[in-house]
Amino acid sequence: MIRRRTALLAAVPLFPLLAACQGGTKDAVAPSMVRIAHLPSTLFAPLYLADAKGYFKQEGITVELQKVKSGQDAVPLAAAGKIDAVVAGFSAGLFNGVAKGLGVKVLASMGAATGETPSPTALEVAKRLLDSKDVDDPADLRGRKIAVAGGAGAAGGYQLAETLRASGLGLKDVRVVNVAVPDMKAALADGGVDAAVVPAPFTTAMEQGGVAEPVAVPPRGTTATGVIVGDGFAAGPAAGKLLAALRKAAADLQGRGRTSEETLTVLARATGQQVDVLRRTPAYEWDPRLAPNTGQLKKMQAAYREAGLLRGGPVAMDQLVK
Repeated sequence: MIRRRTALLAAVPLFPLLAACQGGTKDAVAPSMVRIAHLPSTLFAPLYLADAKGYFKQEGITVELQKVKSGQDAVPLAAAGKIDAVVAGFSAGLFNGVAKGLGVKVLASMGAATGETPSPTALEVAKRLLDSKDVDDPADLRGRKIAVAGGAGAAGGYQLAETLRASGLGLKDVRVVNVAVPDMKAALADGGVDAAVVPAPFTTAMEQGGVAEPVAVPPRGTTATGVIVGDGFAAGPAAGKLLAALRKAAADLQGRGRTSEETLTVLARATGQQVDVLRRTPAYEWDPRLAPNTGQLKKMQAAYREAGLLRGGPVAMDQLVK
């Protein structure tokens, strides 16, 4: 049994910490305890399965999972060595930070879109607009308010950009509103927003509640989340052990393993969702090697730059990826 403690990290703004983070150690460290910050999500199933199945212990490490309110706010803590890894979305702030010398690397990828309908992540439109025919397809969302957790510069902003691309729209063509995922259903119902980029299993809840329906999904392979580690941790042996354990779990998530009762039980415990809800929710896909997807990272950087969210020159992939 893996010893695991759960704590809550206070959300910490990215840029005020940048100067302090740049002073963090870059010496190789092999801690007996690996501290991982995460915002509970089915996107991160390899993390929870590796924990539940003892894969971390098999690799000779013990994990401490720390819940956070915002994964992107925990990235500077990894650079400073205050935590070892962050499992989160790749935000515009990550690219801006690395461009300014923030000492972090992308170690692995996490869940990816299937491109199928139903999809674990979808662009949901308020049913009132669909019923009135004010919106028939994504192109009709030009100028309308779309909810994205964390705003345009968060991972959901990139997912929105990729979902709108086929309709000839970009982030600048819509009004992105920062709405927390649990609040999206109410915002769609009361007219606060017209559409939302919604992750599983919240898509299932709002569709079954008659509040919204999906009009588009991200293309297959779209991924905007992964494992981010500080440079000091990346240089030590524990990084390889962490990745090896996560890959064992990713192997278990191929094919029917994505929706097995064992997997659903682990995810329900990790995310606080009901097993029967997860059973009706489409699953993400995971690369069995969890390799950082440099193609997606390049497209993500381009989308954020096109939306005017990046400062300075482009970040090279060897700066960003371990």
